[in-house]
Amino acid sequence: MNRGPSHSADAALMSLEAAAASARGGFACIFSTSDEYETALILQRRAQGRYAAPRSRWPLLMFAGCALMAAGTVLLFS
Repeated sequence: MNRGPSHSADAALMSLEAAAASARGGFACIFSTSDEYETALILQRRAQGRYAAPRSRWPLLMFAGCALMAAGTVLLFS
């Protein structure tokens, strides 16, 4: 004879429902659109200095080297 759900079955079901509600809440995103997410990501990366211009002297040195070679070629053949 089946008496219906027992107390332990009710407790287990309520525990599963609470776990499912908690899991659904854990996947929620704080951004409502992808534009908000991208804006926040760019602001955070700018604050970290990721978009700063590199401070390299190579372009200046390459230009000076090419200018000296061109001047040397002009002096050599003139």
